[in-house]
Amino acid sequence: MPNIFESINNTSDKAVDIGEKYIDDTREYYKLKIFQQLTVSISLVAKALLIGGILFIGLIFLAVAAAIAIGNWMDNMALGYVVVAAILLITGGIVYLKRAFINRKIIKVLSLKFFNS
Repeated sequence: MPNIFESINNTSDKAVDIGEKYIDDTREYYKLKIFQQLTVSISLVAKALLIGGILFIGLIFLAVAAAIAIGNWMDNMALGYVVVAAILLITGGIVYLKRAFINRKIIKVLSLKFFNS
């Protein structure tokens, strides 16, 4: 009889060890998964800010140059700036009206990155 109890005790000890190893491995996996998702997300935001900032500066220079060119063409600098401002406001209004579509696209792209990596 003592042999059976020792066998059961050894088996249960092995099961506990395997369970603890599984929990530790799962914890490590999720730590790595969270680290990966954080780095992908931070990288995406950093690239968006960097590229967006450069494009914004370029847009400012382009808008000023266009306003000066239109102002020279119309012989009225103020009117050139008004035309460029109107174009930018109309573009902003269109983007505002399409914001739900833009949100859906962003969510779709980010969810593919998040859940497939």
